[in-house]
Amino acid sequence: MPEKEGSCLGVRFYRAGHSAIRRLKHDHAPLNFGFRVWTASWVLMKYLEDQRLPRGLKVMEVGCGWGLAGIFCAKSLAAATTCVDADPEVFPFLRAHAELNQVEVKTLLKRFEDLDEHDLAGTDLLIGADICFWDEMSAPLLGLIGRALTAGVRLVLIADPGRSSFEELAARAGREYGGGTVTFSVRQPHPIQARLLRVSPPPPSR
Repeated sequence: MPEKEGSCLGVRFYRAGHSAIRRLKHDHAPLNFGFRVWTASWVLMKYLEDQRLPRGLKVMEVGCGWGLAGIFCAKSLAAATTCVDADPEVFPFLRAHAELNQVEVKTLLKRFEDLDEHDLAGTDLLIGADICFWDEMSAPLLGLIGRALTAGVRLVLIADPGRSSFEELAARAGREYGGGTVTFSVRQPHPIQARLLRVSPPPPSR
């Protein structure tokens, strides 16, 4: 039986039944649902592809889990990518996928609320997918968005299936930072629809 591996948007990934994933799960137990690729990641990747962003950006993926969105940026945009998560147990899965895709990404072990302006300095694009799944995550993420804009991040993109916690974050980001949301869908690797919060600094006043 062939190994269970997939490819979408130029990113190769291991399916749950692949022997590499089974071995990793034997030795590592991610917390907070970091045990799989969550569907909003694919929507985020397709949205990034459609934006025709310049190559060579500095990208940070927060709440990265297995890090496929960050790996997509490293592979498709030649981005210098840092993947951030509060759970060290996700990083072996991330490194396996980075190796599979023949890219290098940096990792950083931190919670949303602990990322400071020094960590964020020089970042062009801050991304996250399926990272606002509890109500109590809205406030730390809102604070992170504020610090990112202060640090000079040019664009923040967060994708989510449309949970109430995400909608609360999006509403607050709209009021405080002028963020907006769009609904976006993909057909591959299977039909998925998600909401995207997009926040960027206000244009300089004349």
